[in-house]
Amino acid sequence: MKTYNILFLCTHNSARSVIGEALASTHASGKLIGFSAGSTPGTSVNPFAAEIAKELGHDTSKLRSKNWDEFSLPDAPQMDFIITVCDDAAGEQCPFWPGKPATAHWGFPDPSKVQGSDLEKKAAFIQVMNGLKRRIDLLASMPLERLDSISLKEIHSKA
Repeated sequence: MKTYNILFLCTHNSARSVIGEALASTHASGKLIGFSAGSTPGTSVNPFAAEIAKELGHDTSKLRSKNWDEFSLPDAPQMDFIITVCDDAAGEQCPFWPGKPATAHWGFPDPSKVQGSDLEKKAAFIQVMNGLKRRIDLLASMPLERLDSISLKEIHSKA
């Protein structure tokens, strides 16, 4: 079975994009390999996002905030799909992506900005995880070899 590389982008690559990477990489279909990066990566992955990744069974030893330029280098894995998950990253000038991957924006509020107890913060991360999971489930159920940017964007409105 062919697998498809999917890159989730968010400005700081510390929360939403990391959750997307973990969800894609651990998806039951086995069709997706998730990656994540940001335009101005932070110094570390948000602990709530790392905890979710671990709970999903994702190898957290490799989680780190990465600059999206890493994925435009000649030796980088070629992406089939690129998804921005925050409005800031969607509005930025992205690097050239080799292979002309299908792109879309699936915006989610930043769970790391939620104030309150740890329980309230974790709930915000779980809400983002559930939204991303719905979209990734829809994506994995589609004929991926024929998916284009228009079809990929439609997933956002269906989920």
